[in-house]
Amino acid sequence: MTLTTTAVVSRQWLGALLGQPGLVVIDCRFSLSDPGLGEQQYQQGHIPGAFYLHLNRDLSGPVETHGGRHPLPDPITLGQTLAKCGIDADTWVVAYDDSRACFAARLWWLLRWLGHDQVAVLDGGYQAYCQAQLPISKEIPSPQTGNFQPRPRLDWVVDYQFVKDYQPDLNRVLIDSREPARYQGEIEPIDPIAGHIPGAVNYPWTEITDLQGFVKSVPELQAHWQQLDDAAGLVVYCGSGVTACVNLLGLELAGRPGAKLYAGSWSDWCSYQI
Repeated sequence: MTLTTTAVVSRQWLGALLGQPGLVVIDCRFSLSDPGLGEQQYQQGHIPGAFYLHLNRDLSGPVETHGGRHPLPDPITLGQTLAKCGIDADTWVVAYDDSRACFAARLWWLLRWLGHDQVAVLDGGYQAYCQAQLPISKEIPSPQTGNFQPRPRLDWVVDYQFVKDYQPDLNRVLIDSREPARYQGEIEPIDPIAGHIPGAVNYPWTEITDLQGFVKSVPELQAHWQQLDDAAGLVVYCGSGVTACVNLLGLELAGRPGAKLYAGSWSDWCSYQI
């Protein structure tokens, strides 16, 4: 199946193509406060044919002393997981969640990091899909035998040392994707230290979508990022490298590709400060 689409697709687009060969749908619903909730919700009902991938188990690697709360998964291991979903080089993948795209964007970024560009996020997520009265299912699809060959784009990711040496005066910008209160150090509900990486500017990830989880228009996103120099080198982080992917999605849609992810993010940065 040959499709022409963008990084975001509508519920109508998906509903019209469900079940066609060459299209794989991935349910990424998850709750940071209740790690089993997303999978339970998936079992109670999901988009027909969708596979479920768990943030901690499938879309992250083992937590260690450094690397943050959601380290990047091993490319080979993730490639095997994606193959079991029937994903190969020609597959179109659509990812969805019910959290304003934050977990779906993680998969969107991971697939592209591994060299697979045919991936999109479902605009509005599962809520919008259900509101359109499109079909849902409780049937769990059987494991498939795709042939996914990971080709990691190693230069898409930076580590602690890179960020530590990052110099904003060299036309570089470090973007903190967390809510303003966490960025300003007024609260810190998760990590041991409050505040932000020195020199970082705050662009909360929630500003990429509206309250219903629909991605803002391209002109709105372009205006959102307009204060950033077009030639600036961008590095994006959040708490653990998950919600930063929503900002990376927003930058891509605004026509500003090339930003790098500090995968360990604030949780990794903190691990070197204590």
